[in-house]
Amino acid sequence: MVYDEVAPPGIDVSKPNIARVYDFMVGGKDHFAIDRMAAERAMEIMPDAQEAGRACRAFLRRVVRYLAADAGIRQFLDIGSGLPTQTNVHQVAHEIDPTARVVYVDNDPMVLAHGRALLADEQTTTVIQADIREPEVILNHPVVRQYLDFSQPIGLLMLSILHHLHDDEDPAGISATLRSALPPGSHVAMIHFWDPAEEHPDVSVKVQDAERVFNETLGTGRWRRRNEIMTYLGDFELVPPGLVALSDWRPAAEAEAEQKDSYYTMIGGVARKPSTVA
Repeated sequence: MVYDEVAPPGIDVSKPNIARVYDFMVGGKDHFAIDRMAAERAMEIMPDAQEAGRACRAFLRRVVRYLAADAGIRQFLDIGSGLPTQTNVHQVAHEIDPTARVVYVDNDPMVLAHGRALLADEQTTTVIQADIREPEVILNHPVVRQYLDFSQPIGLLMLSILHHLHDDEDPAGISATLRSALPPGSHVAMIHFWDPAEEHPDVSVKVQDAERVFNETLGTGRWRRRNEIMTYLGDFELVPPGLVALSDWRPAAEAEAEQKDSYYTMIGGVARKPSTVA
């Protein structure tokens, strides 16, 4: 293996990184040889993984448009945002309201560096380096508190992040901590790897192979069953059509609606916090 690529200080190019692997999957340019190797290994068993990556971005665009245009959300907290690519959250939200505020959160220093460069001239959007495993740190971060008003509804985005937490890292507890901090009228959007189990047993077998490959290459990746994923939304009210295949969530008229989800299965949805939930 050759690790002679130039990287920013603090970036380890000898190990694959989730954000950079995803960047490769969606056609970005901020990745290294080790990330491409990990992605190609994954695609040996998941040949449509790149298509799934694009489906995730398309889902993000539709969700943010819905939250901004239909739900009236004007501030967003995007945890596990990944490397900037086309049509980021703030760009989509600003199509609806140029004053919408966005805070991106990621634990990868490369995301921080690229995000700061992208947002150098932005007054409404920023990026911080923090880890979802420490939700209180995120919620109490001075920049988060500066940009977001926790007395007004917030759009919390947890897209393709909870499935990278091991069971013993308590994704349910982390989700509950983040949800509890949101005011009524807030929404949570989520994408998660899905094991269809008895719903589609033949697919479930392939999912187990996919999980093995992910854990061998990236170290994290849990395909969970629907009832477990639902617990991450707590008592929030699911927005129709519910927790579904990404391409089935309010498909748009444009070409992105034609994309199909990868066979190794991802589902996503949006849920709203009603006034009766603590």
